[in-house]
Amino acid sequence: MKTIASTVATYVKTKPYLSAALSDGIINLTSLARQIKPEIEATLKRPVNRGAIVMSLKRVSDEAEFTTDSSKISSVLKNMGDITVRSSLVDYNFLVSDTLLLNQANLLKELEHKKEVFYTSSRGVSESNIIVSQNIASLVDDLFQEEICHSKMDNLSSITIKLPSDNVTIPGIYYFIFQRLSWEGVNVYEVISTSNEFTILIHEDEVNIAFEEIKNLKSL
Repeated sequence: MKTIASTVATYVKTKPYLSAALSDGIINLTSLARQIKPEIEATLKRPVNRGAIVMSLKRVSDEAEFTTDSSKISSVLKNMGDITVRSSLVDYNFLVSDTLLLNQANLLKELEHKKEVFYTSSRGVSESNIIVSQNIASLVDDLFQEEICHSKMDNLSSITIKLPSDNVTIPGIYYFIFQRLSWEGVNVYEVISTSNEFTILIHEDEVNIAFEEIKNLKSL
């Protein structure tokens, strides 16, 4: 038979960000209990006293398991590698077509000896983004003039963050980073990631705030 305590613990385990916030003591347990009460009752199929949920949340926040999860996230963030900032970027969003890859290949050929410029791309099911330095935007405009461009955004900057290799096994890493940026009102225009690093694209007016917040994560 499921108990209130085990149901609450299971609920928290499925939400790493909530687990970490509980262990840090930054959540009002009464407010949280009121919010999750309907879901706990639906799982148990009976009415549940809010005070019992509060007590269960208190026990969860004191358990070593959850504190350990939070510590793992903090450890990864403290061991972040280089943070690289680039400015004066342009982001193109194209409809995927039969000729898009060929035009990208032509662009790469043009950039072969231009080591100082920035280029990266990402591809989805129906659209593809290409991000380049402002000084080669005219080249992209020329090579891709026959492609359907949904949007073109300039005056952007990128922040690239290198993470320890164990970041892929610990849930909640990206949550912490994007949470801090959201709290500061930073709008992330786009995210490009690989296994051990990711790049965010933001407006140049917000790059200093974003960089400072990301850098401060190392001291959590």
